[in-house]
Amino acid sequence: MLCLFLKTMTKRTATVLLLFCLQLLACLLACKGSDHCSSSAVKGKEGSGHGIKGMFVFGSSLVDNGNNNYLQNSTAKADFLPYGIDFPHGPSGRFTNGKNVIDLLGEMLEIPSFIPTFSDPSTKGSKVINGVNFASAASGILDDTGFLARQVTSLNQQIRNFEEVTMGEVEKELGCGRRRSRELLGNNYLFVVGAGGNDYSFNYFLREPDNNVGLQAFTANLTNSLSHQLKKLYNLGARKFVLMSVNPLGCVPMVNGMRKGGCIKALNQAATLFNHGLKSLIDVAKSDMPSSNLVFVNSYNIIRDIIKNPASKGFKDANNACCEVVPSMELRGSGVLCKKGGKTCVDRSGHVFFDGLHPTEAVNIQIATKAFTSYLQTEVYPINVNQLAKL
Repeated sequence: MLCLFLKTMTKRTATVLLLFCLQLLACLLACKGSDHCSSSAVKGKEGSGHGIKGMFVFGSSLVDNGNNNYLQNSTAKADFLPYGIDFPHGPSGRFTNGKNVIDLLGEMLEIPSFIPTFSDPSTKGSKVINGVNFASAASGILDDTGFLARQVTSLNQQIRNFEEVTMGEVEKELGCGRRRSRELLGNNYLFVVGAGGNDYSFNYFLREPDNNVGLQAFTANLTNSLSHQLKKLYNLGARKFVLMSVNPLGCVPMVNGMRKGGCIKALNQAATLFNHGLKSLIDVAKSDMPSSNLVFVNSYNIIRDIIKNPASKGFKDANNACCEVVPSMELRGSGVLCKKGGKTCVDRSGHVFFDGLHPTEAVNIQIATKAFTSYLQTEVYPINVNQLAKL
């Protein structure tokens, strides 16, 4: 009887042990699977020399691919001709005649398609694997910048959109767990940030008569806010950053009615002050954000060099908008946006500016090319985008 009892217990124990081992094995396989990613999800294009799979883009109209098209109340839109007159898909929300800097950098990185806009309801699933563009025209680093355009997506909200919506989509597509997905974000994606100009043109200088804050203090607050925003992206997994400078604000056609020959020094001084602070963030980041790598693209210098001697760079007109702009009382008859269906110049590649603020595709090509290949630290610092991609 005792032998029979022991025999029964042994069978039961063996069954329990077998079940336990099967459950443990299933758990181990699941855990391993959560951190395992397919090679196609991890690698960039074969033969490209780098592992960059895509870009996540934040900022304003200089890098916006059409997010404001979906903001019902926004007046800062470019989803009509003559915008996009030279773009393969026509008017798309890009504030230029053709491709913007993001499109061109994407081509140089051999990213297989244009970066989709976050606001497009179809931007989910496999569409996010090569990155997402969150940028919003007329927005700024500060939440209250963009009040003139009625509805924009601030930089803070853009980052929240990345964290709360897109990161989950990317994790699903990569087929990895959160920890491994964040590692891949750091290694295989560039985080491009182009913001700051609107905080001056459509915030600080518009409020200047009633502004109790000096330019130095305003700029310090601006760069400090951006530093926190970059750290937020870093904590979410970003490691490779491309920071775009503010362009020469005092040289754009929208201020033609306020200048008497040459550029407006006060506006350019503000841009220079911000750009100096932005470049300094890169040196500080070495201690604040270990294992991160940042590139500063000095589009200010690139455009300023063109304006100083347009002919030497292949341009004929560095003062006027190529398109017919809508005049504004605030700008003393000048304007920012193109008139819907309005006239455009014939030689668009010979103009520096397409509308009252934004460069033509020809200038964007110059900026993107120098960002990607230049070794001059007056144009890119401390390395170029191609070198960053290979790290």
